[in-house]
Amino acid sequence: MMKRCPWAEAELQHDYHDTEWGVPSHDDRHLFEMIILEGAQAGLSWATILNRREGYREAYQNFDATLVANYDDRKKARLMLDPGIIRNRLKVEASVLNARAFLATQAEFGSFDRYLWSFVGGYPIQHNLTARAKIPVSTPESDALSKDLKKRGFKFVGTTICYAFMQATGMVNDHLVTCPQHKVCAKLA
Repeated sequence: MMKRCPWAEAELQHDYHDTEWGVPSHDDRHLFEMIILEGAQAGLSWATILNRREGYREAYQNFDATLVANYDDRKKARLMLDPGIIRNRLKVEASVLNARAFLATQAEFGSFDRYLWSFVGGYPIQHNLTARAKIPVSTPESDALSKDLKKRGFKFVGTTICYAFMQATGMVNDHLVTCPQHKVCAKLA
């Protein structure tokens, strides 16, 4: 049996942990998806979001930022009735604002990927952590990313959310050294 990172003990989390978390992502659609999902997770468990991920993909049209940026009040009202997502008015509003900010940032830098990865010099930060308690909840890089995203109009992007986003998209490798995925992700740098 694989000795995964302690947070990924539930079966629902195995595939996400083994194939996605910590893997460097350079796909703008996936990066937009993770901005939305990490914001939705605020105050909740990641398992709650993973349970609703397919619901989010359907509700947010496979995370097409252009479509989401054009959601009007009627569409947002329908989202508030959708049991497949977290029905929090502030989070729904933020998803539309974040889509607009995402597109503006993408246009400015040529891709959201180029913008995002500039906060880590283009390469994942490689940590060699031995215990869950040593995993930080924020870093100077997540502080800088959070500050800049907020300046650009993004919502639900505090430094802790940004750090979780960085972990999820492989900007930082926080798999414990006892986890086989640590070496796998380190080789992807």
